[in-house]
Amino acid sequence: MTTWNLNGNQKHVLICNGSSCMRKGGEEVTQAIRSEIYNQNLDFVVHTTRTLCNGRCKDAPVVIVYPDGTWYGEVDKNSAKDIVGIDLEKGSKVAELVCYLSTEKGMELQNNRTIGKSKERLTQPAGKKV
Repeated sequence: MTTWNLNGNQKHVLICNGSSCMRKGGEEVTQAIRSEIYNQNLDFVVHTTRTLCNGRCKDAPVVIVYPDGTWYGEVDKNSAKDIVGIDLEKGSKVAELVCYLSTEKGMELQNNRTIGKSKERLTQPAGKKV
């Protein structure tokens, strides 16, 4: 396995490769983002990671950009290129794709997306002692 030197990286892109995202083109989105990062000579300042499910299956495919904490939904090959050019390169948001923005108040839902199920404390996680 490769261990990357991330010194100097300015952005980290998490690309959901969970089952819902993959059924809706997650592999194509992953390849489009990585190709466009390379084409725009951003590969030394932007790191990408494939993830498993990020819990926003209704918005599949999902792409998350950190450190700013922008969650994009319903990303396709073309809009993946927009995320690279507009967000990663220019520092702006692709407004119509934003699901959540990280604000001083926490994550805030955008664009009338489905709120989703609220988290509840039902059981204690395995291995935790009270």
